[in-house]
Amino acid sequence: MTDRLGRIWAIALNTFREAVRIRVLYGILFLVVAANVFAIVLGEMSIHEEARVARDVGLAGISLFGALTAIFLGVVLLYSEVQRRTVHAIVAKPIERWEFVLGKYLGMATTLTVLVGLFAAAMVVLLLYQGVGVSGAVVKAVVLAWGEVMVVAAIALFFSAFSTPFLSGIFSLGLFVIGRITPDIQAALGSKEASAGSKTLLRVVLEIVPDLHLYAVSGRTLDGQHVSVNGDFVSWGYVATAGGYGLLWIGGLLALAIVIFQRRDFA
Repeated sequence: MTDRLGRIWAIALNTFREAVRIRVLYGILFLVVAANVFAIVLGEMSIHEEARVARDVGLAGISLFGALTAIFLGVVLLYSEVQRRTVHAIVAKPIERWEFVLGKYLGMATTLTVLVGLFAAAMVVLLLYQGVGVSGAVVKAVVLAWGEVMVVAAIALFFSAFSTPFLSGIFSLGLFVIGRITPDIQAALGSKEASAGSKTLLRVVLEIVPDLHLYAVSGRTLDGQHVSVNGDFVSWGYVATAGGYGLLWIGGLLALAIVIFQRRDFA
């Protein structure tokens, strides 16, 4: 057991080192900082809404750029091992393929956690510049955004296990967008204008796509109550429930990725 954990950790650490050498990540980090600076301009243009703008722009940046980074890493890091044929040397060693996939995900998760932390730090600096403290609602929103990024990374890794980076990126981005509009899909199910076939298709979509809307609830209505990071927000119990939901999806997606990767022929 200790040997397996050691091998998984070694793969995760190597993945993290490989990821931090990718220059695109520094470009994304620059864009997040630029977005926060732009929030200062927007705040100055608003009337006594500087804090609201800072929170909304900062959290939107964490969610959007975090998800895009997760997709990028998910579709590149695993496929690059196959493309460079380094996977041949890896699977020839006493390393199980499931250990390799799990180690890759953990390495990606570590990289993304660091990036989300940096994104959050940029937002905190912006809030402090605006003379606003960091509320409990902001902390909860950041934790939810981080959970969403972890799920998106698992989605990208799943597609990368059997597809090319281009198709994996398209599929992952598509699931991210659909997962974000689940309330709209549910509303369409209640529409009288939708046909029976359309409703059946929408129900299938809701079953097979992670409900990422759970992680971006600020400004929406939840159980009949309006929640906002700028006012009354969700409880820590909700955050824990959303986290458990995300863990189930991550576990399922990684299990499927491992099964597919086990059956791939690298000869």
